[in-house]
Order: sequence, then structure tokens, then C-alpha cells
Amino acid sequence: MNFLPRPPVLLITDRIQAKVPVETVAAGALEAGCRWILLREKDMPAAERLILLRRLIDLGGSRGASVMVSADVTAAKEAGAAGVHLPAGGDPAAARRVLGSGRLIGVSAHSLAEARKAQEHGADYVTLSPIFESASKPGYGPALGLDGLRAARRHLSLPVIALGGIGARTARPCLDAGAAGVAVMGEIMRAPESELAMRALLTVLD
Repeated sequence: MNFLPRPPVLLITDRIQAKVPVETVAAGALEAGCRWILLREKDMPAAERLILLRRLIDLGGSRGASVMVSADVTAAKEAGAAGVHLPAGGDPAAARRVLGSGRLIGVSAHSLAEARKAQEHGADYVTLSPIFESASKPGYGPALGLDGLRAARRHLSLPVIALGGIGARTARPCLDAGAAGVAVMGEIMRAPESELAMRALLTVLD
């Protein structure tokens, strides 16, 4: 399966940064036109995360949005999520055995080597980060920059989603450098109005 939702913007949740409940942020982003959401809340108790995942799936369903969950393959299967996003070093083949061929499986990568490994093991896409300095996810090494993104694209056949420091100012250059899409967290999660922030982001990608 090698299909990515359109428009090519993946909203990653983070309830710690959000000024309002995650569902409210997601609703605003969906209203603006976002059609791809990843529930990331890894520190949330599994039962609570499953409940929230189901709520987001219901919220996105009427708009044809794809809602995924980070790392929790069991929750993805139980809730009927669009797929799962695995951490760097995760096993896409194992997730595929659980979820089947009809779900998206992504993997985080912080280097070309990690991205290649994910590709070899059957990932549908990778997020490559950090492209730019990021306040949301510090500690993942120096920014790869647009040159790092271009280099990765030259050596990979699967879609690369640019992550890290992505916002309305930086999204378009990532697509121009070969990214299949962009992933955003902080700029939308911290925004007073997620709908307005998402509209601003989508506008530069038209």
C-alpha cells in the first residue's frame, strides 16, 4: 500500500502543547481541510488513548480523514484506525502481519540509514526529522536541513514526510526539495485557533 492522504499534511497531536483539548484542535484542523491525523500521546494510558483514538476516528470519518495512532498496533487494530506510525527501528513487517495490507504503516527516521531500513522492511512512508530546529521534539540530533531532505529523496523510493520545525513558512520549501508531504505538531497544537493556523499552512501548499 503506497497511498498518502491528501492534502499532504500530517497533523501530529500533543495534548501537552495544546491550549484546548486535542479533539478541539483536530476539529479545527479538519474544518480547515486537514485530512490526516496522527494520535501521538504515547504517555497516555492505553485505555484512555484507545478512547481518544476512537473519538478522533469518528470526528474524521465524516470528512474522509485518515486517523492513525503512534506505536500502538493493538489500538490501531481495535479501533479500525487508518494505520500505525512506528518509532525509529520499529518493525513494519510485524505491524503488517497484525493490521493487514489495507492500513498505512509509517516509521520515524532521523537519518538516511534509518529511512532505508524502514523501506527495506516494508514501510509505506517515513517521517524524516528534524529538517529544521524544532521546539516540539528537541534532542533528535542536528537539523538535517533541505540538503539532507534532498539527499534522502535521491536514495529512497518510498514517500518521505518532512518533520521538525514545519510551519507555514517552511512547508513549501520541503515539498520543493522532494518531500511527499509535511508533518506538523507545535505550530498547530500551540495555535490559539487551529483552524486558522491549518488554513495558513494549507494555503502555502496549494
